[in-house]
Amino acid sequence: MWGGRFRDGPSAVMEEINPSIDFDRRFYAQDIAGSRAHTEMLAARGLISREDAGQITRGLDQVRREIEDGRFAFSRSLEDIHMNVESRLAELVGDAAGRMHTARSRNDQVATDFRMWVRDAIDRLDDALMALQEALIDQAEAGAETVMPGFTHLQAAQPVTFGHHLLAYVEMFGRDRGRFSDCRTRLNECPLGAAALAGTSFPIDRDHTASALGFDRPMANSMDAVSDRDFALEFLAAAAIAAMHLSRFAEEIVNWTSAQFDFVRLSDAFTTGSSIMPQKRNPDAAELVRGKAGRIFGALQALLVMMKGLPLAFCKDMQEDKEPLFDAADTLDMCIAATVGMVRDLRANAPAMRRATDLGFATATDLADWLVRTLDMPFRSAHHATGAVVRLAEERGCRLDQLDLVSMQSIEPRITESVFEVLDPSRSVASRTSFGGTAPVNVRQAARTARDRFLRTRPVGAGT
Repeated sequence: MWGGRFRDGPSAVMEEINPSIDFDRRFYAQDIAGSRAHTEMLAARGLISREDAGQITRGLDQVRREIEDGRFAFSRSLEDIHMNVESRLAELVGDAAGRMHTARSRNDQVATDFRMWVRDAIDRLDDALMALQEALIDQAEAGAETVMPGFTHLQAAQPVTFGHHLLAYVEMFGRDRGRFSDCRTRLNECPLGAAALAGTSFPIDRDHTASALGFDRPMANSMDAVSDRDFALEFLAAAAIAAMHLSRFAEEIVNWTSAQFDFVRLSDAFTTGSSIMPQKRNPDAAELVRGKAGRIFGALQALLVMMKGLPLAFCKDMQEDKEPLFDAADTLDMCIAATVGMVRDLRANAPAMRRATDLGFATATDLADWLVRTLDMPFRSAHHATGAVVRLAEERGCRLDQLDLVSMQSIEPRITESVFEVLDPSRSVASRTSFGGTAPVNVRQAARTARDRFLRTRPVGAGT
Protein backbone atom coordinates (compact mmCIF):
# COMPACT_ATOMS: atom_id res chain seq x y z
CA MET A 1 0.00 0.00 0.00
CA TRP A 2 3.03 2.27 0.25
CA GLY A 3 5.31 0.58 -2.26
CA GLY A 4 6.06 3.89 -3.99
CA ARG A 5 8.00 5.07 -0.95
CA PHE A 6 9.49 1.81 0.34
CA ARG A 7 11.88 -0.36 -1.66
CA ASP A 8 12.33 -3.28 0.73
CA GLY A 9 9.71 -5.36 2.52
CA PRO A 10 9.19 -5.50 6.29
CA SER A 11 11.24 -7.80 8.50
CA ALA A 12 9.73 -10.99 9.86
CA VAL A 13 9.24 -9.47 13.29
CA MET A 14 7.62 -6.38 11.77
CA GLU A 15 5.22 -8.64 9.91
CA GLU A 16 4.34 -10.19 13.26
CA ILE A 17 3.96 -7.08 15.41
CA ASN A 18 2.40 -4.70 12.89
CA PRO A 19 -0.87 -6.31 11.65
CA SER A 20 -4.12 -5.71 13.49
CA ILE A 21 -6.41 -7.77 11.28
CA ASP A 22 -6.51 -10.61 13.81
CA PHE A 23 -8.64 -8.42 16.06
CA ASP A 24 -9.87 -5.41 14.09
CA ARG A 25 -11.77 -7.67 11.69
CA ARG A 26 -14.56 -7.10 14.21
CA PHE A 27 -14.99 -3.70 12.59
CA TYR A 28 -16.00 -5.12 9.21
CA ALA A 29 -19.63 -4.01 9.39
CA GLN A 30 -18.73 -0.54 10.66
CA ASP A 31 -15.89 -0.21 8.16
CA ILE A 32 -18.10 -1.13 5.21
CA ALA A 33 -20.87 1.19 6.42
CA GLY A 34 -18.36 4.02 6.72
CA SER A 35 -16.98 3.36 3.24
CA ARG A 36 -20.48 3.34 1.76
CA ALA A 37 -21.34 6.66 3.40
CA HIS A 38 -18.04 8.20 2.30
CA THR A 39 -18.50 6.95 -1.26
CA GLU A 40 -22.04 8.29 -1.49
CA MET A 41 -20.83 11.68 -0.21
CA LEU A 42 -17.98 11.78 -2.74
CA ALA A 43 -20.44 11.12 -5.54
CA ALA A 44 -22.90 13.70 -4.23
CA ARG A 45 -20.09 16.28 -4.22
CA GLY A 46 -18.96 15.32 -7.71
CA LEU A 47 -15.59 14.05 -6.48
CA ILE A 48 -16.16 10.64 -8.05
CA SER A 49 -18.58 9.56 -10.73
CA ARG A 50 -21.96 8.05 -10.00
CA GLU A 51 -20.90 5.04 -12.03
CA ASP A 52 -17.82 4.45 -9.88
CA ALA A 53 -19.86 5.01 -6.73
CA GLY A 54 -22.39 2.42 -7.84
CA GLN A 55 -19.67 -0.14 -8.51
CA ILE A 56 -18.06 0.56 -5.15
CA THR A 57 -21.26 0.23 -3.13
CA ARG A 58 -22.28 -2.98 -4.91
CA GLY A 59 -18.81 -4.36 -4.36
CA LEU A 60 -18.88 -3.43 -0.67
CA ASP A 61 -22.19 -5.25 -0.30
CA GLN A 62 -20.61 -8.35 -1.77
CA VAL A 63 -17.58 -8.07 0.52
CA ARG A 64 -19.90 -7.91 3.52
CA ARG A 65 -21.81 -10.98 2.36
CA GLU A 66 -18.56 -12.88 1.91
CA ILE A 67 -17.41 -11.99 5.42
CA GLU A 68 -20.73 -12.90 7.00
CA ASP A 69 -20.88 -16.17 5.06
CA GLY A 70 -17.35 -17.10 6.15
CA ARG A 71 -16.00 -17.02 2.59
CA PHE A 72 -13.68 -14.03 2.99
CA ALA A 73 -9.94 -14.70 3.10
CA PHE A 74 -8.37 -12.28 5.58
CA SER A 75 -4.71 -11.48 4.93
CA ARG A 76 -2.20 -10.43 7.60
CA SER A 77 -0.01 -8.91 4.91
CA LEU A 78 -2.74 -6.32 4.34
CA GLU A 79 -2.49 -5.39 8.02
CA ASP A 80 -5.99 -4.29 8.93
CA ILE A 81 -9.68 -4.51 8.13
CA HIS A 82 -9.56 -1.35 6.01
CA MET A 83 -6.98 -2.65 3.55
CA ASN A 84 -8.46 -6.15 3.52
CA VAL A 85 -11.82 -4.74 2.46
CA GLU A 86 -10.30 -2.36 -0.07
CA SER A 87 -8.07 -5.07 -1.58
CA ARG A 88 -10.99 -7.44 -2.08
CA LEU A 89 -13.06 -4.57 -3.46
CA ALA A 90 -10.35 -3.91 -6.04
CA GLU A 91 -10.54 -7.54 -7.11
CA LEU A 92 -14.27 -7.15 -7.60
CA VAL A 93 -14.59 -3.72 -9.25
CA GLY A 94 -11.10 -2.80 -10.44
CA ASP A 95 -9.74 0.72 -10.46
CA ALA A 96 -12.94 2.25 -9.08
CA ALA A 97 -12.02 0.82 -5.69
CA GLY A 98 -9.00 3.12 -5.51
CA ARG A 99 -11.24 6.18 -5.74
CA MET A 100 -13.01 5.25 -2.49
CA HIS A 101 -10.08 6.47 -0.39
CA THR A 102 -10.23 10.01 -1.77
CA ALA A 103 -10.27 12.62 1.04
CA ARG A 104 -9.84 10.20 3.91
CA SER A 105 -7.08 8.37 5.80
CA ARG A 106 -6.94 5.16 7.75
CA ASN A 107 -6.62 7.46 10.78
CA ASP A 108 -10.10 8.95 10.49
CA GLN A 109 -11.41 5.65 9.14
CA VAL A 110 -10.41 3.62 12.19
CA ALA A 111 -11.53 6.35 14.58
CA THR A 112 -14.97 6.29 12.92
CA ASP A 113 -15.18 2.50 12.92
CA PHE A 114 -14.18 2.34 16.57
CA ARG A 115 -16.76 4.89 17.68
CA MET A 116 -19.47 3.07 15.77
CA TRP A 117 -18.45 -0.28 17.28
CA VAL A 118 -18.44 1.11 20.82
CA ARG A 119 -21.81 2.73 20.17
CA ASP A 120 -23.23 -0.64 19.11
CA ALA A 121 -21.64 -2.33 22.14
CA ILE A 122 -23.27 0.20 24.46
CA ASP A 123 -26.68 -0.55 22.99
CA ARG A 124 -26.16 -4.30 23.48
CA LEU A 125 -24.98 -3.80 27.05
CA ASP A 126 -27.90 -1.52 27.81
CA ASP A 127 -30.31 -4.26 26.73
CA ALA A 128 -28.42 -6.77 28.88
CA LEU A 129 -28.42 -4.55 31.95
CA MET A 130 -32.13 -3.86 31.49
CA ALA A 131 -32.77 -7.62 31.43
CA LEU A 132 -30.81 -7.92 34.67
CA GLN A 133 -32.86 -5.18 36.26
CA GLU A 134 -36.06 -6.92 35.19
CA ALA A 135 -34.92 -10.20 36.76
CA LEU A 136 -34.04 -8.43 40.00
CA ILE A 137 -37.34 -6.56 40.09
CA ASP A 138 -39.26 -9.80 39.62
CA GLN A 139 -37.40 -11.40 42.52
CA ALA A 140 -37.80 -8.25 44.62
CA GLU A 141 -41.57 -8.33 44.21
CA ALA A 142 -41.62 -11.98 45.23
CA GLY A 143 -39.48 -11.17 48.28
CA ALA A 144 -41.20 -7.95 49.32
CA GLU A 145 -42.20 -9.42 52.71
CA THR A 146 -39.28 -11.83 53.18
CA VAL A 147 -37.45 -10.62 56.26
CA MET A 148 -33.68 -10.97 56.39
CA PRO A 149 -30.86 -9.35 58.33
CA GLY A 150 -29.29 -6.29 56.80
CA PHE A 151 -25.57 -6.04 57.39
CA THR A 152 -22.91 -3.44 57.94
CA HIS A 153 -19.32 -4.67 58.29
CA LEU A 154 -20.90 -8.07 57.50
CA GLN A 155 -22.38 -7.93 61.00
CA ALA A 156 -26.11 -8.06 61.61
CA ALA A 157 -27.36 -4.47 61.67
CA GLN A 158 -31.13 -4.09 61.17
CA PRO A 159 -33.87 -6.24 59.67
CA VAL A 160 -34.62 -5.54 56.02
CA THR A 161 -36.57 -7.34 53.33
CA PHE A 162 -35.01 -9.48 50.63
CA GLY A 163 -36.87 -7.42 48.05
CA HIS A 164 -35.40 -4.20 49.38
CA HIS A 165 -31.90 -5.66 49.23
CA LEU A 166 -32.32 -6.69 45.59
CA LEU A 167 -33.75 -3.32 44.59
CA ALA A 168 -30.52 -1.69 45.78
CA TYR A 169 -28.79 -3.43 42.87
CA VAL A 170 -31.53 -2.33 40.47
CA GLU A 171 -30.57 1.24 41.32
CA MET A 172 -26.86 0.54 40.85
CA PHE A 173 -27.35 -1.05 37.45
CA GLY A 174 -29.62 1.84 36.50
CA ARG A 175 -26.75 4.25 37.14
CA ASP A 176 -24.48 1.98 35.12
CA ARG A 177 -26.88 2.30 32.21
CA GLY A 178 -26.86 6.05 32.67
CA ARG A 179 -23.06 6.13 32.52
CA PHE A 180 -23.05 4.14 29.29
CA SER A 181 -25.73 6.45 27.92
CA ASP A 182 -23.66 9.52 28.77
CA CYS A 183 -20.67 7.92 27.07
CA ARG A 184 -22.77 7.21 24.00
CA THR A 185 -23.91 10.81 23.80
CA ARG A 186 -20.38 12.19 23.97
CA LEU A 187 -18.86 9.71 21.51
CA ASN A 188 -21.55 10.30 18.90
CA GLU A 189 -19.52 12.76 16.83
CA CYS A 190 -18.05 11.66 13.51
CA PRO A 191 -14.29 11.72 12.79
CA LEU A 192 -14.71 10.83 9.11
CA GLY A 193 -13.30 13.54 6.86
CA ALA A 194 -10.61 14.58 9.32
CA ALA A 195 -8.24 12.57 7.07
CA ALA A 196 -4.77 11.95 8.52
CA LEU A 197 -4.81 14.91 10.93
CA ALA A 198 -5.21 18.20 9.03
CA GLY A 199 -8.46 17.77 7.16
CA THR A 200 -8.57 17.73 3.35
CA SER A 201 -8.46 20.18 0.46
CA PHE A 202 -11.30 18.34 -1.28
CA PRO A 203 -14.73 20.02 -0.91
CA ILE A 204 -16.27 17.20 1.14
CA ASP A 205 -19.51 17.32 3.12
CA ARG A 206 -18.82 16.01 6.62
CA ASP A 207 -22.38 16.67 7.75
CA HIS A 208 -23.52 14.26 5.03
CA THR A 209 -21.38 11.37 6.25
CA ALA A 210 -22.05 12.09 9.92
CA SER A 211 -25.80 11.97 9.35
CA ALA A 212 -25.62 8.87 7.16
CA LEU A 213 -23.75 7.01 9.90
CA GLY A 214 -26.08 8.06 12.71
CA PHE A 215 -23.78 10.60 14.34
CA ASP A 216 -25.08 13.83 15.78
CA ARG A 217 -22.43 15.99 14.10
CA PRO A 218 -18.90 15.90 12.69
CA MET A 219 -16.04 16.33 15.16
CA ALA A 220 -14.94 19.95 15.24
CA ASN A 221 -11.16 19.51 15.21
CA SER A 222 -9.39 17.20 12.78
CA MET A 223 -6.45 16.51 15.11
CA ASP A 224 -8.73 15.66 18.02
CA ALA A 225 -10.85 13.48 15.73
CA VAL A 226 -8.03 11.09 14.85
CA SER A 227 -5.95 11.16 18.01
CA ASP A 228 -8.14 10.90 21.07
CA ARG A 229 -9.62 7.79 22.61
CA ASP A 230 -11.43 9.29 25.56
CA PHE A 231 -14.64 7.68 24.33
CA ALA A 232 -12.99 4.28 24.72
CA LEU A 233 -11.68 5.23 28.16
CA GLU A 234 -15.11 6.43 29.22
CA PHE A 235 -16.64 3.20 27.97
CA LEU A 236 -14.09 1.18 29.95
CA ALA A 237 -14.65 3.30 33.05
CA ALA A 238 -18.39 2.67 32.84
CA ALA A 239 -17.70 -1.01 32.21
CA ALA A 240 -15.38 -1.19 35.21
CA ILE A 241 -17.99 0.34 37.53
CA ALA A 242 -20.66 -2.03 36.21
CA ALA A 243 -18.28 -4.96 36.70
CA MET A 244 -17.66 -3.82 40.26
CA HIS A 245 -21.41 -3.82 40.92
CA LEU A 246 -21.73 -7.28 39.39
CA SER A 247 -18.84 -8.47 41.54
CA ARG A 248 -20.47 -7.17 44.71
CA PHE A 249 -23.69 -8.96 43.88
CA ALA A 250 -21.74 -12.11 43.04
CA GLU A 251 -20.13 -11.93 46.48
CA GLU A 252 -23.60 -11.75 48.02
CA ILE A 253 -24.56 -14.93 46.17
CA VAL A 254 -21.37 -16.68 47.27
CA ASN A 255 -22.18 -15.83 50.88
CA TRP A 256 -25.89 -16.50 50.65
CA THR A 257 -25.48 -19.95 49.11
CA SER A 258 -23.06 -21.13 51.81
CA ALA A 259 -24.28 -23.49 54.49
CA GLN A 260 -23.52 -20.82 57.07
CA PHE A 261 -26.05 -18.45 55.46
CA ASP A 262 -28.29 -20.71 53.37
CA PHE A 263 -30.31 -17.66 52.31
CA VAL A 264 -30.70 -18.71 48.67
CA ARG A 265 -30.36 -21.87 46.60
CA LEU A 266 -29.02 -22.20 43.06
CA SER A 267 -29.79 -25.15 40.83
CA ASP A 268 -27.33 -27.37 38.97
CA ALA A 269 -27.44 -24.90 36.09
CA PHE A 270 -25.22 -22.37 37.87
CA THR A 271 -23.24 -24.50 40.31
CA THR A 272 -20.57 -27.19 40.06
CA GLY A 273 -19.44 -30.09 42.18
CA SER A 274 -16.12 -31.19 43.61
CA SER A 275 -13.82 -33.88 42.26
CA ILE A 276 -13.21 -35.19 45.77
CA MET A 277 -16.02 -33.92 48.03
CA PRO A 278 -19.34 -35.32 46.82
CA GLN A 279 -21.46 -33.07 49.02
CA LYS A 280 -20.24 -29.82 47.45
CA ARG A 281 -22.35 -27.42 45.40
CA ASN A 282 -20.02 -24.60 44.47
CA PRO A 283 -21.33 -21.21 43.24
CA ASP A 284 -18.77 -21.12 40.43
CA ALA A 285 -20.79 -18.84 38.15
CA ALA A 286 -20.87 -16.17 40.87
CA GLU A 287 -17.19 -16.64 41.65
CA LEU A 288 -16.27 -16.24 37.98
CA VAL A 289 -18.32 -13.06 37.70
CA ARG A 290 -16.49 -11.79 40.77
CA GLY A 291 -13.11 -12.79 39.36
CA LYS A 292 -13.59 -11.45 35.83
CA ALA A 293 -14.10 -7.92 37.12
CA GLY A 294 -10.32 -7.71 37.38
CA ARG A 295 -9.94 -8.18 33.63
CA ILE A 296 -12.18 -5.21 32.96
CA PHE A 297 -10.34 -3.06 35.51
CA GLY A 298 -7.09 -4.06 33.81
CA ALA A 299 -8.37 -3.03 30.39
CA LEU A 300 -9.11 0.47 31.66
CA GLN A 301 -5.68 0.74 33.24
CA ALA A 302 -3.96 -0.56 30.10
CA LEU A 303 -5.60 2.04 27.88
CA LEU A 304 -4.93 4.87 30.32
CA VAL A 305 -1.24 3.97 30.46
CA MET A 306 -1.02 3.61 26.68
CA MET A 307 -2.61 7.02 26.01
CA LYS A 308 -1.01 9.10 28.75
CA GLY A 309 2.21 10.00 26.92
CA LEU A 310 1.10 10.30 23.31
CA PRO A 311 1.59 13.61 21.50
CA LEU A 312 -0.88 14.72 18.85
CA ALA A 313 -1.90 13.35 16.49
CA PHE A 314 -2.11 9.62 15.64
CA CYS A 315 0.58 7.25 16.93
CA LYS A 316 0.83 3.52 16.21
CA ASP A 317 0.59 2.88 19.95
CA MET A 318 -3.11 3.50 19.52
CA GLN A 319 -3.47 0.19 17.72
CA GLU A 320 -3.32 -1.23 21.26
CA ASP A 321 -6.65 0.39 22.14
CA LYS A 322 -8.83 -2.32 20.66
CA GLU A 323 -7.97 -5.69 22.17
CA PRO A 324 -8.45 -4.58 25.81
CA LEU A 325 -11.74 -2.92 24.97
CA PHE A 326 -13.01 -5.89 22.96
CA ASP A 327 -12.10 -8.23 25.81
CA ALA A 328 -13.74 -5.97 28.39
CA ALA A 329 -16.95 -5.68 26.36
CA ASP A 330 -17.09 -9.45 25.82
CA THR A 331 -16.35 -10.15 29.47
CA LEU A 332 -18.94 -7.71 30.76
CA ASP A 333 -21.57 -9.08 28.40
CA MET A 334 -20.89 -12.62 29.61
CA CYS A 335 -20.92 -11.59 33.28
CA ILE A 336 -24.25 -9.81 32.89
CA ALA A 337 -25.75 -12.84 31.14
CA ALA A 338 -24.48 -15.16 33.90
CA THR A 339 -25.90 -12.86 36.57
CA VAL A 340 -29.29 -12.68 34.86
CA GLY A 341 -29.30 -16.45 34.79
CA MET A 342 -28.44 -16.73 38.47
CA VAL A 343 -31.07 -14.18 39.51
CA ARG A 344 -33.74 -16.01 37.52
CA ASP A 345 -32.56 -19.33 38.95
CA LEU A 346 -32.17 -18.51 42.63
CA ARG A 347 -34.76 -19.48 45.19
CA ALA A 348 -34.94 -17.59 48.46
CA ASN A 349 -34.90 -19.63 51.68
CA ALA A 350 -37.22 -17.39 53.68
CA PRO A 351 -37.16 -19.49 56.91
CA ALA A 352 -33.35 -19.36 57.03
CA MET A 353 -33.39 -15.60 56.47
CA ARG A 354 -35.95 -15.15 59.20
CA ARG A 355 -33.95 -17.27 61.64
CA ALA A 356 -30.86 -15.21 60.91
CA THR A 357 -32.65 -12.02 61.96
CA ASP A 358 -32.89 -13.45 65.46
CA LEU A 359 -29.11 -13.33 65.71
CA GLY A 360 -27.06 -10.25 66.49
CA PHE A 361 -29.82 -8.19 68.18
CA ALA A 362 -30.95 -6.69 64.87
CA THR A 363 -33.89 -4.82 66.44
CA ALA A 364 -31.71 -2.88 68.87
CA THR A 365 -32.17 0.31 66.85
CA ASP A 366 -35.94 -0.20 67.05
CA LEU A 367 -35.63 -0.31 70.83
CA ALA A 368 -33.64 2.91 70.86
CA ASP A 369 -36.20 4.55 68.57
CA TRP A 370 -39.00 3.38 70.88
CA LEU A 371 -37.27 5.02 73.86
CA VAL A 372 -37.02 8.29 71.92
CA ARG A 373 -40.55 8.17 70.56
CA THR A 374 -42.36 6.88 73.68
CA LEU A 375 -40.26 8.18 76.58
CA ASP A 376 -39.01 11.36 74.89
CA MET A 377 -35.41 10.42 75.61
CA PRO A 378 -32.57 12.11 73.71
CA PHE A 379 -31.30 9.64 71.12
CA ARG A 380 -27.83 9.46 72.66
CA SER A 381 -29.35 8.54 76.02
CA ALA A 382 -31.60 5.99 74.32
CA HIS A 383 -28.59 4.56 72.50
CA HIS A 384 -26.75 4.14 75.82
CA ALA A 385 -29.73 2.49 77.52
CA THR A 386 -30.28 0.13 74.57
CA GLY A 387 -26.61 -0.85 74.65
CA ALA A 388 -27.06 -1.86 78.28
CA VAL A 389 -30.15 -3.93 77.39
CA VAL A 390 -28.21 -5.65 74.59
CA ARG A 391 -25.35 -6.44 76.97
CA LEU A 392 -27.81 -7.97 79.45
CA ALA A 393 -29.39 -10.14 76.71
CA GLU A 394 -25.95 -11.18 75.53
CA GLU A 395 -24.98 -12.23 79.06
CA ARG A 396 -28.12 -14.31 79.37
CA GLY A 397 -27.76 -15.80 75.87
CA CYS A 398 -31.19 -14.72 74.67
CA ARG A 399 -32.81 -12.42 72.12
CA LEU A 400 -34.01 -8.96 73.04
CA ASP A 401 -37.64 -10.04 72.84
CA GLN A 402 -36.88 -12.93 75.24
CA LEU A 403 -35.82 -10.61 78.05
CA ASP A 404 -38.55 -10.12 80.64
CA LEU A 405 -39.96 -6.68 81.31
CA VAL A 406 -38.54 -6.51 84.84
CA SER A 407 -35.02 -7.02 83.51
CA MET A 408 -35.46 -4.21 81.01
CA GLN A 409 -36.90 -1.96 83.69
CA SER A 410 -33.77 -2.53 85.79
CA ILE A 411 -32.00 -0.46 83.13
CA GLU A 412 -34.78 1.99 82.29
CA PRO A 413 -37.73 1.91 84.75
CA ARG A 414 -40.14 3.65 82.36
CA ILE A 415 -40.09 0.85 79.79
CA THR A 416 -43.55 -0.71 79.38
CA GLU A 417 -44.96 -3.91 77.94
CA SER A 418 -45.58 -2.18 74.61
CA VAL A 419 -41.84 -2.23 73.90
CA PHE A 420 -42.14 -5.84 72.76
CA GLU A 421 -44.18 -4.70 69.76
CA VAL A 422 -41.06 -3.18 68.18
CA LEU A 423 -38.70 -6.06 68.93
CA ASP A 424 -40.21 -8.36 66.34
CA PRO A 425 -38.24 -8.18 63.03
CA SER A 426 -41.41 -8.26 60.91
CA ARG A 427 -42.81 -5.27 62.77
CA SER A 428 -39.43 -3.57 62.45
CA VAL A 429 -39.36 -3.75 58.66
CA ALA A 430 -43.03 -2.80 58.41
CA SER A 431 -42.32 0.38 60.34
CA ARG A 432 -39.58 1.58 57.93
CA THR A 433 -41.96 3.49 55.68
CA SER A 434 -39.79 6.55 55.04
CA PHE A 435 -39.04 7.17 51.37
CA GLY A 436 -36.50 4.58 50.24
CA GLY A 437 -37.12 2.44 53.32
CA THR A 438 -37.47 -1.33 53.57
CA ALA A 439 -41.15 -1.68 54.50
CA PRO A 440 -42.96 -4.21 52.28
CA VAL A 441 -45.40 -1.54 51.12
CA ASN A 442 -42.42 0.56 50.03
CA VAL A 443 -40.77 -2.35 48.26
CA ARG A 444 -43.85 -3.10 46.19
CA GLN A 445 -44.21 0.55 45.21
CA ALA A 446 -40.48 0.85 44.49
CA ALA A 447 -40.64 -2.21 42.26
CA ARG A 448 -43.54 -0.74 40.29
CA THR A 449 -41.70 2.55 39.97
CA ALA A 450 -38.52 0.78 38.88
CA ARG A 451 -40.40 -0.95 36.08
CA ASP A 452 -41.53 2.41 34.79
CA ARG A 453 -38.12 4.06 35.23
CA PHE A 454 -35.91 1.34 33.84
CA LEU A 455 -37.82 -1.18 31.75
CA ARG A 456 -40.05 0.99 29.58
CA THR A 457 -37.54 3.63 28.52
CA ARG A 458 -33.86 3.81 27.69
CA PRO A 459 -31.64 6.33 29.47
CA VAL A 460 -31.39 9.66 27.67
CA GLY A 461 -28.89 9.38 24.82
CA ALA A 462 -29.16 5.62 24.35
CA GLY A 463 -29.89 4.11 20.98
CA THR A 464 -33.28 3.01 19.79
